[in-house]
Order: sequence, then structure tokens, then C-alpha cells
Amino acid sequence: MDAPAGKVVNIAIMTVSDTRTEADDKSGNTLVERAQKAGHKVVDRKIVKDEIDLIQKQLKEWIASPDVDVVISTGGTGVTGRDVTPEAFEALYDKSIPGFGELFRWLSYQNIKTSTIQSRATGGVANGTFLFALPGSTGACKDAWDGILVHQLNSNNPPCNLVELMPRLLEK
Repeated sequence: MDAPAGKVVNIAIMTVSDTRTEADDKSGNTLVERAQKAGHKVVDRKIVKDEIDLIQKQLKEWIASPDVDVVISTGGTGVTGRDVTPEAFEALYDKSIPGFGELFRWLSYQNIKTSTIQSRATGGVANGTFLFALPGSTGACKDAWDGILVHQLNSNNPPCNLVELMPRLLEK
């Protein structure tokens, strides 16, 4: 296990794909393995077709569940016609986290140079649940987890982290 993450975060993993199955979902496996290695609990995992209504149906279920703190998806963040994950996610946000996508693309640039502009990775909050949409490549999932999420989902990470904000996300 990596450095203790402090508070255990309940994470749901979504793979957005028309073709992936559990047997060949390498990016989903990467996220599950990294989350568990960091000491978090993967409470659910689904493969969802590239359709806004199907993605949102699953997101709404997880957002409504008190057992899910964070949703991380992989796939569907590109610019082709079937890539609709950002549209599905962003329509549900109460608040967006623009710095997530900005930082992800900066980190990704270190590995894939200007090809990072093709990613529309996004993050936000909906009903007190953090939502992060990542590209479908294992490299992108590793970049996002290792460079951002492992730290921000660690309640021991100074000077601040997303976990310490969880109790305050629904404040009025």
C-alpha cells in the first residue's frame, strides 16, 4: 500500500465504452488497482455505453447514494462524435473544478506533448459527490491518479485536499 490515505474514500469507477468488457477493461482495472492500493474502497464499477442518457442515469444513481464519495470515469473524453462523457458529467455539476482538467492536461503534456489538447478531462461536484472524467487510455488514468487524485483523495495531504472538504460540500 502507498502512504496511508487517512480517511477511506468510497469510489465508484465507470468505464465509458461501446466495446469494452470486464475482461479487457485495462483503464478501469488501473483505476481500481490504484484506488485500492491507496487504501480506498471501490464500492461499485460499471461499464456504460457512450450515450449521454446512460452515463447520466448511472451517475445519478451514484450521486444519490450515501455510499459513494467519488466517481471516476475513464473513456469518452475525446473530440469524436461518440465522445460525450464531458457533456454528460458537466450537465450534472453543481460546481465545476476547472483546475482538474487544466492540471491533467499539463501533466499529460509531459508524456504525450500536444496530443493532450484532444482530452476534455473534467471534474466537478454534484450533490456532495466528486466527479472526475478521464480519457480512456491507461496512461491517462495513471497520469490523473498518480499526479492528482492520489494526493487530493488523501486526507493527510498538505496543505489541503478534497477529502477535508467533503463534510462541507452541501453547505448552504
